[in-house]
Amino acid sequence: MVGAALTAFPALAQSADPQTDEVEEVVVTGSRIPQANLTTTSPVTQVTSEDIAVTGVTRVEDLITQLPQAFASQNSTVSNGASGTATVSLRNLGASRTLVLIDGRRMGYGSPLDVAADLNQIPGSLVQRVEVLTGGASAVYGSDAVAGVVNFIMKKDFEGIQIDTKYGFYQHNNDYNGVGNIRQAIAARAATNPSQFVLPDDNVSDGESREVTLTMGVSAPDGKGNLTAYASYRNNNEVLQANRDYSACTIASPSSATPDTYSCGGSGTSYPGYFISSTGSYTIGANQTFVPYSSSVNAYNYGPLNYYQRPDERWSLGAMGHYEVNEHAEAYGQLMFNDYSSVAQIAPSGDFFNTSTINCDNPLLSAQQASTIGCSAAAIASGDTVPLYIGRRNVEGGGRQDSLTYESYRAVGGVRGLITDGWTYDLSAQFSKVRLSRIYENDFSVTRLNRALDVVSVNGVATCRSVVDGSDPNCVPYDVFSEGGVTQAALDYLQIPLIQTGETTQQVVTAAVTGDLTKYGVQTPWAADGVKLAFGLEYRRDALSTTTDAAFASGDGAGQGGPTIGLSGSVDVLDTFGEIQIPLVDNLPGVYSASLNGAFRHSEYKALSTDTYTVGADYAPISDLRFRTSFSRAVRAPNVLELYSAQGLGLFELSADPCGASQTATLAQCVATGMDASDYGSSLLDNTAEQYNQITGGNTDLDTETADTLTLGLVWTPAFIPGFNVSLDYFDIKVDGLISTVGAANTMTLCYDDNDAAACSRIHRDADTGSLWLGDGYVENLSLNIGGLKTSGIDVNANYGFDLGDVGLASWGKVSMAFVGTWLSTLETDTGTQTASSVYDCVGYFGSDQCGTPNPEWRHRARVTWSTPWPVEISGTWRFYSAVDYGSSLTGSVDGRLDSTLEAMNYFDLAASWDMRDNVTARVGVNNVLDTDPPMTTVGSNGNTYPQLYDALGRYMFVSLTANF
Repeated sequence: MVGAALTAFPALAQSADPQTDEVEEVVVTGSRIPQANLTTTSPVTQVTSEDIAVTGVTRVEDLITQLPQAFASQNSTVSNGASGTATVSLRNLGASRTLVLIDGRRMGYGSPLDVAADLNQIPGSLVQRVEVLTGGASAVYGSDAVAGVVNFIMKKDFEGIQIDTKYGFYQHNNDYNGVGNIRQAIAARAATNPSQFVLPDDNVSDGESREVTLTMGVSAPDGKGNLTAYASYRNNNEVLQANRDYSACTIASPSSATPDTYSCGGSGTSYPGYFISSTGSYTIGANQTFVPYSSSVNAYNYGPLNYYQRPDERWSLGAMGHYEVNEHAEAYGQLMFNDYSSVAQIAPSGDFFNTSTINCDNPLLSAQQASTIGCSAAAIASGDTVPLYIGRRNVEGGGRQDSLTYESYRAVGGVRGLITDGWTYDLSAQFSKVRLSRIYENDFSVTRLNRALDVVSVNGVATCRSVVDGSDPNCVPYDVFSEGGVTQAALDYLQIPLIQTGETTQQVVTAAVTGDLTKYGVQTPWAADGVKLAFGLEYRRDALSTTTDAAFASGDGAGQGGPTIGLSGSVDVLDTFGEIQIPLVDNLPGVYSASLNGAFRHSEYKALSTDTYTVGADYAPISDLRFRTSFSRAVRAPNVLELYSAQGLGLFELSADPCGASQTATLAQCVATGMDASDYGSSLLDNTAEQYNQITGGNTDLDTETADTLTLGLVWTPAFIPGFNVSLDYFDIKVDGLISTVGAANTMTLCYDDNDAAACSRIHRDADTGSLWLGDGYVENLSLNIGGLKTSGIDVNANYGFDLGDVGLASWGKVSMAFVGTWLSTLETDTGTQTASSVYDCVGYFGSDQCGTPNPEWRHRARVTWSTPWPVEISGTWRFYSAVDYGSSLTGSVDGRLDSTLEAMNYFDLAASWDMRDNVTARVGVNNVLDTDPPMTTVGSNGNTYPQLYDALGRYMFVSLTANF
């Protein structure tokens, strides 16, 4: 029903006939052993197909990431740096540490750009339920299951024809009245720059989503098999940041003069331009002149053209089936195909200070401009060059668009059956492939920029020097020194596509045997059942390769932040594994039940071997109360990207350079990292876009990382409160030898706050300016085995259902309630440098150079459903995120700024379903009913907030219809 609970209450095998004691044996996530009526020793959260229906989502990740245990990684809100995939990060330990399964079998690498499994490959309408096991599960499923497992159980044994359609859209009232007076700030800037600063309409509707799925199934006449097939189409429209008042301008940090008011900031790569010479900083004035540049007036408003929600389109086809030849052989198979495309749009490209000099005899310069930047008459006559860094936005060419297209294939085939009484086998093979085709459009070529600005006069006509000397006869001058000087011919010359292709493949072969030793008498005297076990072998090969064109590989794209270099590599592993379940006691005084379980896996890679294990126990003194605990040692081997990615330049976020205007580092410290003393304290060291250069890349010397997970929990199902259950589970996960990077921002902190010599040696400042964003400056930030990660907390889950007749309202139907929440106690990172700033905790913090995305101390989701006496169900959901402070445990809360605290957020959702006929169900709903505005911040954000966590697009309205034939 619509009110199905999001619950981590034990996954129980359900009886087909509640009047009998017989229960079907099922495989619960976290074990290969079929178990009857088992309460797992590790907490498993279940999300049902009705939960997907009641939220109206067309993207599976939008539902999963609403669980308190799950954090978004790549998803539809990411445009800058998007891989085009949708991934999930359990416990915020990283998507690469979360293993995603389909029917208990691992998914392959999601993309050549991001190895985490891509949830876009999963058709939501075919999902029967999702089981989320948090904590280490490497002993059962192998590497990557450090934070846990997300297991998508698909519908099987479907009969008939089902058509499922969905339509939804966002509606928002632009009446932001939170702190900062952002609407007034936009209006003030619009008075002087109406082309860049525009308040959106008061009422907007956008982001339309559509999905239609056809499912067909037929069972064999003898009842021994079934074939289910599906076809699905999904389409989601884009949402621009320009269409929300809180994102229509890129806000700047509040000034000390106006600490209670936001102002519109932006990027130094601006329009009509930011020109930095040895004589000062300028922009374009009237009559082709240089006038002083002011970041508060001239910074470019890059936010409006960014996508808040990327558009996407997906076609899915698939089939799954099984047939029992006899009790010794049941053949099964699964085929899945997806064709998925998305476009990530960010602000226009341009000259991002990629050019650093200008020739004084350049005819594009006016006499005033030439003299202003230090060109003497003699220099003009001789054609000498002078320093001139140019930051000029390509507003004429439009936004940069990263077009990402994926084709994915997945095939599973196997045979399983009875070996002899008490023993079964399962032999399977699976293959998956993902193909990427990527075209990055509307970027500038750095090579062509330098040629198009190196201009001389030929018979009074401005001509590229490369045309004169014949090195590039196609060059067209790029006139950025006068308003309206850029021509379409210049854009046609400068704008280039950047192309990348790639693919990932996965091959898995598994042989498993399970046995029940009850018939052999292998059991304790006090238990009703005997020992059960499973063991087997598994071979897996993951391979990845990418190819980039010359423009990508050389870093010739001006707006790329560095080169994108192709790579190729693979990882092979042979595993042996085993599990055991030992019932200890059943139905004795003081011991209603007790059991032990364990699992072990040995993995052989080409260059290393690892061992993982799990032990668990549960004890129920009475039928109403059960205690459970487990300890796991999980191991994750480095993946292909971490091993083989080429080293290249990229960008990282930093609020300010410690050697810049803030002067939080000393002169001596800054000089020690390669800066000339004369540049100390210069405002030019601070990038108004808060982006600086770093070098990242793989490392073939990486070792494995290990994680220890402890869980302690209880489950209470009191008989005196029928329909009620609650579970409390404590978790503690510690990862050592973390495969990561120290972090470029952390490197700055370690150097300038802790005087760590190793960190300082990784800071390379530009020789001419001392900058880390102009010229050749960068911070080295390669993959390493650093200290580690640690997280701990408590999960709370409760469910209650009752008939209203029990409270004197016999004719009013039933009510069910479900609650799932997580209290986060620790989220600690150790960079491994053994310095004062080496370890920091991010619980309750956001946005600092360490903590990034908000980490609320408390998150929950609560739902109440009324099953009316009519064919209608009504549900209400309350989602809550506690407040977070700007900073980290190193700094504490940073006060004195508008966004020092992001307030607690409450979201309320409503949904209803109506069984119009026996075979037709209609649903309607509104998520974020109150159209609650997200909290705003100036740091580390997308659209001035964190749309991965908060509802940034307004209220979401949806309708759906399901018809069965």
